[in-house]
Amino acid sequence: MEQTIIVLGGGPAGLSAAIAARSRDKRVLVIGNPIESSALAKAERVDNYPGLPGLTGMELLEKMQTHAKNMGAEFITGRVIAAMSWGDSYALTVGSEVYQCGALVLTPGVVQTAKYPGEEKLLGRGVSYCATCDGMLYRGRDVVVVGRTEDAPAEANFLQSIGCKVTYIATKKPESLNESIGYLPLGKLEVTGEDRVDGIVLNGEKYPCDGVFILRKAVAPADLLMGLELENGAIRVDRSMTTNLPGVFAAGDCTGRPYQVAKAVGEGLTAGECAVEYLDSKNQ
Repeated sequence: MEQTIIVLGGGPAGLSAAIAARSRDKRVLVIGNPIESSALAKAERVDNYPGLPGLTGMELLEKMQTHAKNMGAEFITGRVIAAMSWGDSYALTVGSEVYQCGALVLTPGVVQTAKYPGEEKLLGRGVSYCATCDGMLYRGRDVVVVGRTEDAPAEANFLQSIGCKVTYIATKKPESLNESIGYLPLGKLEVTGEDRVDGIVLNGEKYPCDGVFILRKAVAPADLLMGLELENGAIRVDRSMTTNLPGVFAAGDCTGRPYQVAKAVGEGLTAGECAVEYLDSKNQ
């Protein structure tokens, strides 16, 4: 399914970017979590957003989302588990669906992703964040699924169904997990291997495997898009909110402090307009 612009994140920055792009008549898809899960939605009162003091965070978000929907922006609720460049466009995987776009605006907020030892080193070499994307590579082989999301059991069941030998690790064994899948309680975890994953160490005990699927509620943009540059832990952007990757823009908390709604909205506006200009320049 192809979109002109995809906005990854449905907070103030993402909604502002969507409104700006729709005002230039570009097709926009916003992919994000339910607004109730936003940190802003939990704010009892927002007094520092110009012109609209005294609203709750949820009221402010609902007004912004309604504005974007009335402008014609499309919305889906989901978790982006993989992203890749596809010629001069980008392809994003959400569940079993793949969405393509000519420009991508990253507005995920601050994604806290403390990594397990060995995870970053072996990402793409046995460590994966997407079972549906990479599962067939491990058919007939031993894999570990570290389940940190509600849909992780379904992904583990999928891996089992295509012939993987699955061990599931989580704080609690889910009822929906296939009975033939082994379970281990989550504890101190390390991914091991030199050039490729050769196993995990869990609570001091080694378990050999060929692949480790780490399924979290959110994946940091730098883990989704290889080569995306960071600066002091935030996505590095210029004044046009352009990242180092062509056609990729970023706005809001993911670009660093201050973590304020007004800053996010302003950056989202700039990112949305510059994404439109980028697309227009390609069509000249």
